[in-house]
Amino acid sequence: MPEMKISFLGTGSGTSTNRAHTAMVYDCDDGTRLLIDTSSGNSVARGGSDLGIPVESFDKALLSHHHPDHMSGLMFVQFVRALARQDAPPLDVYLTEESLDWAIKMCSANYLNVAEADRQCAKNSDGREVMRWTVVQPGQQVKLGPATTAYCFPADHISGAVGWRVDTGGMGVVFSGDTRFNPELVKASEGVRLLIHEAFRTDEDSIYAGNHGHSTGGDAGRAAAQAGVTELVLTHIDSDFDANPQPLLDDAKKHYNGPTSAATDLLQITVPS
Repeated sequence: MPEMKISFLGTGSGTSTNRAHTAMVYDCDDGTRLLIDTSSGNSVARGGSDLGIPVESFDKALLSHHHPDHMSGLMFVQFVRALARQDAPPLDVYLTEESLDWAIKMCSANYLNVAEADRQCAKNSDGREVMRWTVVQPGQQVKLGPATTAYCFPADHISGAVGWRVDTGGMGVVFSGDTRFNPELVKASEGVRLLIHEAFRTDEDSIYAGNHGHSTGGDAGRAAAQAGVTELVLTHIDSDFDANPQPLLDDAKKHYNGPTSAATDLLQITVPS
């Protein structure tokens, strides 16, 4: 039976103090391995090591937006990957124009195995490509493996922010990215097996969440219900709910009756078709 394995390397919001920032690994049915966002610092390398997922096993990364809690770990990912796998092909990074602007700035600022970067790729001091950019537009689908595709849709967060739907082996998984309640996400999620949705605050703090470009637990539940997804997992948990995300789950369950849980760092789940 086709299946996808999802490993949560980081499930905290940008202000979380007890969780790593956002990053996930999708092991797709056709053998394709995807890194979804790159957290910050060395979280991907550390969490991947704990789960037996070495950084050098990544060849493709999908980025949701350029905020540092989702993207600043990219430099460490490519650096550790190059140290462990010196003959590795360039890391293929899928991102929007706005995120690429910031990726190039990061490359220029820290020099971790990168001597130059332009709008096509980043190269080391030997002139070898270490990262290769593929710019995507909201509404675009890209082929990532023999039976794996990804579709990005606009997120209501900052300019250039997107969410991602990945389909493999006849099943679909959607990651919201950072977003307010988003009709585009609902449309992209129709009928998928799993929706991974940010839940920054409870419904009681909906104005605060919205002002910061984020969703509540109730927003995630509404999206799941309207899209008719099979299962909902909450992520991007703020510090107030690190230890006890139950209030977020309670808000989601006011709208959605399907299986609902909150992700934790290093959680692994298998998604059947």
